[in-house]
Amino acid sequence: MSRRENRSDLHDLVQSTTILEIVGDMIRVSTEEAALGDLALVENVDGTVSTAKVVNLDRDIASLQVFTGGKGLSTRAKVRFLGLPLQVSYSDNILGRIFNGAGEPIDGRPDLSHDPRIDVGGPTVNPTMRVLASHMIQTEVPMIDVFNCLVESQKIPIFSVAGEPFNALLARIGFQADADVVVFGGMGLIFDDYHFFRTQFEEHGVFHRTVMFVNQASDPIVERLNIADMALAVAEKFAVEQEKRVLVLLTDMTAYADAMKEVGVAQEKIPATRGYMGDLYTQLAKRYEKACDFRGAGSVTILTVTTMPGDDVTHPVPDNTGYITEGQFYLHDGVIDPFGSLSRLKQHVVGKVTREDHGQIMNTMVRFYSSAKEAEQKQQMSFELSDFDHKLLTFGRLFHQRFMRIEVSMPLEEALDLAWQTLAECFEPEELLMKQDLIDRYYPQEVHDRALEEAAEQPGESADVGAV
Repeated sequence: MSRRENRSDLHDLVQSTTILEIVGDMIRVSTEEAALGDLALVENVDGTVSTAKVVNLDRDIASLQVFTGGKGLSTRAKVRFLGLPLQVSYSDNILGRIFNGAGEPIDGRPDLSHDPRIDVGGPTVNPTMRVLASHMIQTEVPMIDVFNCLVESQKIPIFSVAGEPFNALLARIGFQADADVVVFGGMGLIFDDYHFFRTQFEEHGVFHRTVMFVNQASDPIVERLNIADMALAVAEKFAVEQEKRVLVLLTDMTAYADAMKEVGVAQEKIPATRGYMGDLYTQLAKRYEKACDFRGAGSVTILTVTTMPGDDVTHPVPDNTGYITEGQFYLHDGVIDPFGSLSRLKQHVVGKVTREDHGQIMNTMVRFYSSAKEAEQKQQMSFELSDFDHKLLTFGRLFHQRFMRIEVSMPLEEALDLAWQTLAECFEPEELLMKQDLIDRYYPQEVHDRALEEAAEQPGESADVGAV
């Protein structure tokens, strides 16, 4: 169904009523037939037809959000209820397709109106059908795979601020992750970002197993609220009916919350903290809890972007998100911060489905990087540095270059080997404070010896050149 079209076949729909009031993009009508979430067609006096959605019921007064907005709408317009909720096409034909917030294809390819359709925004999964998370999703991003594993059925956000390359990181995870299907939901995207995601998925050969739902900044606000629900409905179907491992990418959940706030104001709801509605936590949780590893079927994993206005983690959106999700990736200064990032499910896979040295490497690398930051502060304050401090500064520089930059890409096994190499270039085996059997098995002594030889050949160069 197009957003605004001339229609003459509205007589067969359930009910027709007139508009009582128009407030912005919201209309109010008197009816006893509407149900919350149902769709309706609004036939204006000039013959144009718009789609609307019931967003509030107060006795016999229904409030509807008009997808195309209330501009030019007359109170003499007729509202006809369809008696069904928002639906979206679902079949293998939607793979490699792009839809807007009304569920319509926007890629110029054939119409899918004859394909099966599914309801959007259903309940979350029965807990008895959930399986404990125990499978890793490799992303080939070392700061995720090595230090904060992404686990199937996990729900986890990327916390960042405006101007950071969070969309580049999200796209990289999308085309590198070992998932069967990628479902992308873009909310309030500028055209450049929309084009970036589409191009990245096409150039890296994953577009044929990707479904994109996109609401651009110029599109109606109410459609922005549909994006996450449509993406999750499709993801759940692929996981349950086709046993696919589905990765859902959503950006930006702060834009989503801002749209909820705008709609809430139009509904004359009483705002809570910073103007957001009092049910912000509930609305966010309703979407995040769709993440699930289904018993006897596939899985849905949810990775989102949550921008923090003013880098304020106490802002209502990231604050509420932190209570719902299972950790976060903290992106700032173009890198994933190992201190601010956390995956609460990584213990289910580290050393169990990954290599035996994974846990020790993860802890040792972060411990040394923390010490390197302390050595850097000592250097900045002109304190005298020990030989070990110089080793830490060298390690900090290598760690930043080889692991923290989001451009770095390598499989987990290769990243673990590089971690051992980095440790060997900087430290003696006894300085690692790791299990001896792991050191005997993985510590590359030849790399350490070569590093010592190179240092002896260049005695004039300080060990902390290019510190952290």
